[in-house]
Amino acid sequence: MSVDLETAKLTAEIPTTRAEIAAEPLEQKMRRQRNRVISIISVIVFVAVWEAVGRFGLVSPIFLPTPSMIYQEGVMLYEQGIIQADILASTRRVLIGFGISALLAIPLGLLMGTSDVLKAIFDPILSIIRPLPALSWIPLSMLWLGIGETQKYAIVFMGSFAPLLVYVIDAVRRVDPLIIKAAKNLGAGRLQVLKEVILPGALPHILSGLKVVLAVAWTCIISAEMVGASQGLGFRIWNAKSWNNTPQVLLGMVGISVTVLTIDVLFKTVEKRLIPWERSRR
Repeated sequence: MSVDLETAKLTAEIPTTRAEIAAEPLEQKMRRQRNRVISIISVIVFVAVWEAVGRFGLVSPIFLPTPSMIYQEGVMLYEQGIIQADILASTRRVLIGFGISALLAIPLGLLMGTSDVLKAIFDPILSIIRPLPALSWIPLSMLWLGIGETQKYAIVFMGSFAPLLVYVIDAVRRVDPLIIKAAKNLGAGRLQVLKEVILPGALPHILSGLKVVLAVAWTCIISAEMVGASQGLGFRIWNAKSWNNTPQVLLGMVGISVTVLTIDVLFKTVEKRLIPWERSRR
C-alpha cells in the first residue's frame, strides 16, 4: 500500500500536458534573462563607482586610473594598431601551445585511464612534472629555444600539459564501471568500449578540464611575454609599468579578461554541440 502511495506521488509530480512540459524551460529562460540583466547592472554600477572614486579624488589616478582614462588609452593604441596586434599575438601563442598539449594529453589520458600498465609507466613521470609551475620552465626554455615564438609555445605547453592530462585521467576514472562492464558483456571490444562508452561518458569532465587549463595557459603566456617578448599583452603590461603608465597596465589587464571571456563564450558554444545531453542539467 505504501509503495502504491509513493508511486502515485511520483506520478503526480511528472508533467503530463504540453503546457507543463514547456513551463520549466520557459521558467529557466526567464531566470537566465533576469540573471543576465542583474549581471549587466552590477558591471555598470561597479564601473560608475570606480569612475566616481577617481573623479572626486578619493584615489589618485596615478595609482588607480578611471575607466575613462583607460578607454582613452585604448582608443589611442587601437588607432595605432598596437592593442589588436598584442591581442592577436597572445591569443595565437595560447591557442597553438594549448592545442598541442590537448592533442597529446587527451589520447594519452584516455589510455592511461583505461590501462593500469600505462598508468604505472607514466604516472611517476607525471608526478615529477606536475608540481612544477610554468614559471620554472622559463629560464630553461630560454636556454634551449631562445626568446622566439617556439619558446612561447613551449611555455604554454609545459604549463598546460600535465594539469590537462590529470583532468582527462580523472574524467575517464569517473565513468560508471557498471556501464563499461555491461558493454563488454554485450560483446563490445576494447576499442568500441573506449569510443562508444568511455569517451562520451568522460567528455563533459574533459571539456570542463579544458576550460580550467585554458585559463592556466593564459597565465603562462602572460608570464613568458613579460620576461622576453616584443609583442603581446604581457609585454604591453610590463612595458607600461616601466614607463609608469598605469592606464596602459590596466588596459592590458582588461584586454586579457575580454579576450579570455570571448574564447570562453566560443568554447561554450562548441560544448553545447558536443554534449547536447548536458543542457538539461545546467
